[in-house]
Amino acid sequence: MALAVRRFPAAMSAWRLARQTGRRLSWGVADQAMSSISNFAVNIYIARTLGAVQYGAFALAYVTYGFAVNASRGLGTDPLLVRFSGTNLTTWKHAVARCTGTATAMGLVTGACVLTASMLCTGTTSLAFLALGLTLPGLLLQDSWRFAFFAHGRGGQAFLNDTIWTVALIPALLLLRRTGHADVFWLVFAWGAAAAVAAGAGALQARVLPRLTGVSAWVWRHRDLGPRYFAEGTINSSQNQVRNYGIGLILGLAALGYVQAASTLMGPFMVIFFGMGLVLIPEAARILRNSPRHFVLFCACAAAGLALLAVGWGVVLLVALPRGLGHLMLGSLWRPTYRLVLPSILSVIGACVQTGAGAGLHALGTARRSLRAMAIASAFLVAFALAGAVTHGTLGAMYGTAAGSWVGAVLYWLQLRRALRESDSVPGLIRDHGRHRRPMAAQSPDGAASPPA
Repeated sequence: MALAVRRFPAAMSAWRLARQTGRRLSWGVADQAMSSISNFAVNIYIARTLGAVQYGAFALAYVTYGFAVNASRGLGTDPLLVRFSGTNLTTWKHAVARCTGTATAMGLVTGACVLTASMLCTGTTSLAFLALGLTLPGLLLQDSWRFAFFAHGRGGQAFLNDTIWTVALIPALLLLRRTGHADVFWLVFAWGAAAAVAAGAGALQARVLPRLTGVSAWVWRHRDLGPRYFAEGTINSSQNQVRNYGIGLILGLAALGYVQAASTLMGPFMVIFFGMGLVLIPEAARILRNSPRHFVLFCACAAAGLALLAVGWGVVLLVALPRGLGHLMLGSLWRPTYRLVLPSILSVIGACVQTGAGAGLHALGTARRSLRAMAIASAFLVAFALAGAVTHGTLGAMYGTAAGSWVGAVLYWLQLRRALRESDSVPGLIRDHGRHRRPMAAQSPDGAASPPA
């Protein structure tokens, strides 16, 4: 009887923890759904109305945006998630002011680089880069607000901010269509300008202003994590950029448009994928701190759950595209895109398996190992994709991407296994009666976390 009484509170505590985790994960999915509506709408609109060439130009701009946002996350929001998840409000505000200031500075620097690139390009590619360069500061600042809200457990605020972006974008798209300005420049500019509106609203929601004067202090205090996460994010986005540029050079912009269209078809599932990614790292850090014996199980369940959902969406695409969904989503592009669906599914499943281990590596704070895994996996993915493009065209490029994705999944799990074996030597991880607990980072009076000694 006494044993049953002791087990009852433990079961209730586990149920309460699971319910809270589920609520935070659901906010992540809901927020990503709202964020992806704007991106998905612009992708579909350009694919249906502007043709393969302009869609290929948009693909180059969109990949460049991904490069900039990943670099911004590495220096700004990734250290925020690792060291300021669940802190008090005052500490969070001090950290967010510097984090969002870092994102704004990254937007100004990368925007200037993209504007320079637009002067060196010609045609539709130049116009797409011009619009992107003008709006990158707002795009990166808006992205940083999302992660800042999730770090403090305020997923509803992140959802509201992305809703503001979408609501601002819809009338802009309607206006462009009505006035006859629906070309690649104005569509990209409207998309970025709507993000700038949401970025301004984020400051009002958080009651925090980005501090450009705190950028150097933020980067210096998190020098043990930030530069490695910056390099990791840069490599991650560079692999897609180099792959797309290579496919465009080898096979032409039309082939690149088909590749981008295949990625667009995976858009509804990627809402779930990226939504879970928003909260997997904070959740993994909480589990490592509070229930370390469940840490590996959490990473494995996250990978398996995402992979099963990817399989389900892939089956839907393979069955429904020939029955009218393809024409509805992509118009005349759907037939040459349909044969790319299967390798796209395989590639995404590999990315799902990789994500579980990646969340574990970030929660452990082993930035060196996660960077190593990303660098090697990206090299394999680009090499396989370009070799496939040379030998078997667009289909070969997609199967090469899938092969590289699965190689990356294996590498990430091997690195996580080694990191767990070396857990005693990981900075910030201590052993207490055979259990691992991750203490909060030391806070300085101004709210910034100091790197571990």
